[in-house]
Amino acid sequence: MALTVERLRTDVADCLGEAPADIPVDENLIDHGLDSVRIMTLLERWRREHAVTASFADLAERPVLKAWASLLGAV
Repeated sequence: MALTVERLRTDVADCLGEAPADIPVDENLIDHGLDSVRIMTLLERWRREHAVTASFADLAERPVLKAWASLLGAV
């Protein structure tokens, strides 16, 4: 399965115990409860499943789904 914006959104929602529709694509995810441990958990999943090469710092610098999609090459 390809890495898509919706896959990112679903994974973040799962990590936060929320519905994907409740996770905005253009707002700071820290404001929605995402913390550094969860970012690392997501990053490790995406590295394993999608061969993502981004670093924790890359994701933490701009914790917004739109930014992550661009950084991670999500379609």
